[in-house]
Amino acid sequence: MEIQVGNKTLEVTLLSKEGNQVSVEIDGKVYDVDVAMLQNGTCSLIYDGNSYNAELIRESGEKHYRVNLNYSTYQIDMLDSQAKYMKMRRGGSSDSVQADVIAAPMPCKIVNIYVQPGDTLKAGDTVLTMEAMKMQSNYKVNADCTVKEVLVNVGDNVRVEQPLIKLDLKKEER
Repeated sequence: MEIQVGNKTLEVTLLSKEGNQVSVEIDGKVYDVDVAMLQNGTCSLIYDGNSYNAELIRESGEKHYRVNLNYSTYQIDMLDSQAKYMKMRRGGSSDSVQADVIAAPMPCKIVNIYVQPGDTLKAGDTVLTMEAMKMQSNYKVNADCTVKEVLVNVGDNVRVEQPLIKLDLKKEER
């Protein structure tokens, strides 16, 4: 699962859980933590011999949290495939970075492809239409780029995270 902490996206994998003992991998590093949930969303953590108390506050929706830890506050968003899909539908946010490979946000069918290799795109241009759960959605780029390679065809059924289109991103001049 991916989580977003402020502007940083982290890959988090639960490796094991036995009682309060939790082993989790965050961006390739394994953490063994003793976790105890207390009253009112308070969480007691013991990691590497140090004790921490964190306050977990659910914000709007069930995948948005505010975490108070060591006199600091962190905004946490859990990014599942649906969250990635909704972000893609909006064309990304103004602070998101366009990847050089467009990948399927969920299993879907390719309905239309509007670009071909060599096409120059501007931020906001639509590159393809996909259908998932009987809904069609357009995928838009959020940065100027050039289409390098189209890896799918109209009518293809694709799996989650399957590469669809490769892009050459424009380098900003300084």
